[in-house]
Amino acid sequence: MKNLMLATTLLIGSLAPAMADTIEVEMLNRNADGEAMVFSQELIRAEVGDVIRFIPTDRSHNAQSVNGALPEGQEPFKGRVNQVVEYEVTETGITAVVCLPHQSIGMVALVVVGDDLSNKYQILEARIPGRGMDKIEALIEEARATIEQPEITEEQNS
Repeated sequence: MKNLMLATTLLIGSLAPAMADTIEVEMLNRNADGEAMVFSQELIRAEVGDVIRFIPTDRSHNAQSVNGALPEGQEPFKGRVNQVVEYEVTETGITAVVCLPHQSIGMVALVVVGDDLSNKYQILEARIPGRGMDKIEALIEEARATIEQPEITEEQNS
């Protein structure tokens, strides 16, 4: 009986990584809409266990997290210019991602894990220069607008 329980536990545990997704995000000089210096996805929805792979489709880009702009317990990451970098999601919340050479002109992305926006003020206080912060603010608002909000009943509204 113990062997059966152990085998079942190991089987279930081994399936967990198989359920995780790999999300590929390209780093581009120009997207199909003509926008310059962008990530192919700027609002990235993920779940704990997913891996986000940033791919330098065009040259002179990197992807990295911003100091202090990620959920507590989440490991930061920093890719080198012209190199693929993978970011393993381990915590719910928001992570700001930038291309260091182009963040001030707005090459940023926002990873939202588990519809958890609880660390948005931490993201808004991060040091992201120029148009990068303007875009981060817009992405947080877009994320907030697309997350189902609980309905407020008349009793709660009183």
